[in-house]
Amino acid sequence: MTEQNAEHDSLKRTALFEEHQASGGRIVPFAGWEMPIQYTSILSESRDVRARAGIFDVSHMGRLEVTGADSLAFFHRLVTADVANMPLGRARYTLLCNERGGIIDDTILYRMGDERFIFIVNAANADTDLAWLRKWLDDWRMDVTINVRTEETALIALQGPKAQDILQALTSVDLSTVRPFRAVEAQVSGVGAVVCRTGYTGEDGFEVIYPAGDAPSLWRSFRDGGATPCGLGARDVLRLEAGLLLHGSDMDATLTPLEAGLDRFVSFDKGDYIGLSALQEMRDRGPERTLVGFRLVEKSGIPRHGYTMLRGNEAIGEVTSGAHSPTLDMGIGLGYVAMEHSQPGTGIAIDIRGRQAGAEVAAIPFYTRKR
Repeated sequence: MTEQNAEHDSLKRTALFEEHQASGGRIVPFAGWEMPIQYTSILSESRDVRARAGIFDVSHMGRLEVTGADSLAFFHRLVTADVANMPLGRARYTLLCNERGGIIDDTILYRMGDERFIFIVNAANADTDLAWLRKWLDDWRMDVTINVRTEETALIALQGPKAQDILQALTSVDLSTVRPFRAVEAQVSGVGAVVCRTGYTGEDGFEVIYPAGDAPSLWRSFRDGGATPCGLGARDVLRLEAGLLLHGSDMDATLTPLEAGLDRFVSFDKGDYIGLSALQEMRDRGPERTLVGFRLVEKSGIPRHGYTMLRGNEAIGEVTSGAHSPTLDMGIGLGYVAMEHSQPGTGIAIDIRGRQAGAEVAAIPFYTRKR
C-alpha cells in the first residue's frame, strides 16, 4: 500500500457521503474527512445561496455535548465570552485561547439546559480542542462530562433568503420566533433535532443537528424543497464576503483576538479565565498588527493565501484569505499589517505571480445582506 493510499483510507466520511457522490460532488480531503468541494461550480453555488438557498454538509465540524453541575463554571473559565448570563437556548460565538492569548479555536457554544451545552468546534482542531478541555477538566476536577457526538449526528447548514420557508415546511416549530443565535429542540420531518439559527455565509439560515442515520433523507428533503447542494468552496467564498474568519488561515494559536479584530468577543469584566492576563496586557499597550480587508481596484488576477501584500515596494504582510467575489465581482481578501497601514482606503498592492495588482484596504465585511 502506498503512503498516499494509506492516507486516503484513513479519511473519515460523513453520513451524507453517498448523497454527495450521487449528486456529482467533487470530493477532496479536508481536515481528515472526504468532503465535497463543489457540485456544479463555486460561482453558481455562491449565487444560489445569495439569491435563494443552499445546503452544506458541515458534519465534519466537531460536536461535543458537555453536561454536569459545573458545566457553566467550566466554560466560564475556558472561553472569552461571558457565559454566566447566557439564557437557555442561546448561542454564543466565542474563542478558546491559550495562556498567551493565542486563539486555539473559534467556536459556537449553545446552552441547551441548566447543565447541558453543545460545543461546536472546527474539524481541523477537534482533537486538539478535546484534549485541551480534558486537560483542564483533570486539573480543575469539576463535575463535568464531555461526550463526543460528531459521528452519531450530522450537521446540515441551510442558508439563504428562502431557508426559513424550506425548513418551515418540515417542522411545526414557528421558525419566525427563533431569533439569530438561538437554538431549539424540535421535530424535523418527524425526527428529533436541534435547530440553530446560525451560519457561516452572511445569509439568514439554520444549522440542524440531526441523527446520522436519518440525515440523507433530510438532505434530500431540503434539496427537493429548492435548496442547492453546495460544497466547501462556495462556503469559503461566502464566508469571506461576509468578513468571517477561518481558523488556520486568518487566525491561529500565535495570534490573539485583539490582533484578529475579534475584540467584541472578549470579555474583560467577567473574572479570570485562560489567556485573560495576556489579553489585558495587549489591550493596554495596543496590538502592533491587525487583520484588514482589502479589495482589488482592477479586475486582473485573484488574490490567494500566502501572496505578498505591498505598499510601494515594501512587503507589509501576506494574504491570509483571498478569492474572487461572485457577489461583488472583484478580488477580495484578508491579511495582517502593521497598524500604520490599516486605515480603510489606504492604497496597497498584491503580488499576484510576480505582478503588482492595485488594491486598497477596505472595511470588513465586504458584503452585508439586506434585511
